[in-house]
Amino acid sequence: MSENYKIVSKFIKDISGETPDIETYLYVKDFISKYQLNIEINSKPLKTQIIEVNTLLKFHDTSESKKRSHFEMTYTSVIKLNEQIEDKKILQKIILCDVQKEIYPELEKALLNLLHTSGYPNIKFEKKVDFDELYKKQFN
Repeated sequence: MSENYKIVSKFIKDISGETPDIETYLYVKDFISKYQLNIEINSKPLKTQIIEVNTLLKFHDTSESKKRSHFEMTYTSVIKLNEQIEDKKILQKIILCDVQKEIYPELEKALLNLLHTSGYPNIKFEKKVDFDELYKKQFN
C-alpha cells in the first residue's frame, strides 16, 4: 500500500478461455509459445476519492492463423485515494503503475491457472512486466 491510495476491493470481473475445437487445441498446443500478452488499463471515478481500475489481460495469437485460442481476463481493483490528489500525473502513476505492481502477481497467477486448466500446463510468463518502465515510455 502506498501513502497515496489503498486498494479496498479487488476481484476477477470477467474471465474467458476459448478454444473452438480439438483441431484448434492441437494446433495451439504446438504454437502457443508464439502467443503474446497484452495489457490494457482503464479507470473510472465511482465517487469522491474512490476509483474503479480495470486491468484487461489478453493472451492471444497475433498471427493471421485461422486456428487459435483466445484467453482474456478483466481484473477490477477499487481504490480509495488517501488525500486530495489533484495532480493528474500523480493519479496516472497510481492507476497505471502503482496499483498494477501491487495486483499483478494475483493477475498473472489467475491467468496462468486459466491457461493450465484449459489444457496448456507448461505455459509460463518468462518476462516479468515492468510497469515503471512502461509508464516512463508512455509519459516521457
